[in-house]
Amino acid sequence: QVQLVESGGGLVQPGGSLTLSCVASTYNIDIYTMGWYRQAPGKQRDLVARISSREITTYAASVEGRFTISRDNATNTVYLQMNGLTPEDTAVYCCNLASPRNWGPPSFNYPDWGQGTQVTVSS
Repeated sequence: QVQLVESGGGLVQPGGSLTLSCVASTYNIDIYTMGWYRQAPGKQRDLVARISSREITTYAASVEGRFTISRDNATNTVYLQMNGLTPEDTAVYCCNLASPRNWGPPSFNYPDWGQGTQVTVSS
């Protein structure tokens, strides 16, 4: 059973920074495009950043220039460095596979969503 475990969220003031981590257990992520998604209350889950197996990164317009996605295949870990946080970034953040072509999850079966990590940006 593949498990994705996210961590690193918390409460931060506007303008602050956080680094999220996602570890995939029993699953080698090195050949897959990985992504960070977020879901705000009452909204759908959206992809905000993805990184290909060759470490090509792509970002949603709303986070471009503020967020940085990276990966460490040796430890099956994906990171999301978030700077310049605003209240609009408040959401539950999850990681999972991402489609290398479409903006979202892949068309093939992908692991169940983890619990995610809550990011709250508030003064």
